[in-house]
Amino acid sequence: MSVSQIDFDRLLKLRLAIGRFGEMDHAGWWNTQGQLGSLGASALSRGFPGTHHFAQARSVFAVAAYRCAEVFDPPKCVTLWRLSQEIEEQFDARWEYWLDHAKDWRPFFQRLESLPSANLSEVLRSLQLVDDQDLQALSRLRRSAEDRAVPLPGFFSSTDSGVTLLALAFARGEKGALAVPYARVEEA
Repeated sequence: MSVSQIDFDRLLKLRLAIGRFGEMDHAGWWNTQGQLGSLGASALSRGFPGTHHFAQARSVFAVAAYRCAEVFDPPKCVTLWRLSQEIEEQFDARWEYWLDHAKDWRPFFQRLESLPSANLSEVLRSLQLVDDQDLQALSRLRRSAEDRAVPLPGFFSSTDSGVTLLALAFARGEKGALAVPYARVEEA
């Protein structure tokens, strides 16, 4: 699976937006309370003055990934929190670069602190992470029969649009009722 078509800055922004939206003070999907909000920033900024936002992110990502796997963990599939090993390795390799440029990310983290809406599609649009074509693709997605998952059609494409749809499909969940978006991967 080639990762050359994935913008890792965009993937980070998508994970941050979904991570923040899923917290208890918004959708209530995972058990973090404002960790990516101003409360988390004030709690961690003393110990991590320059990089506290990324410490906040790591903790929310871990909780969100665990909760999603607990709700629905399909074999031979990817989710926003568990992409291919190659993608995850390149994402992790980029982390040091982001830490070195943490001040450049401050405005984005500050926008996340107080989300503008209770509607995930609107949030992602306001952050300029989705467009009309993405929203059209979302309109065709439905929750699975057991309401725990949102299957994406076809196989996962290692592209920005594939990752964006994995993130946007969280909008099929409801407050307090997580539905985990997933896509099948082609076997080699």
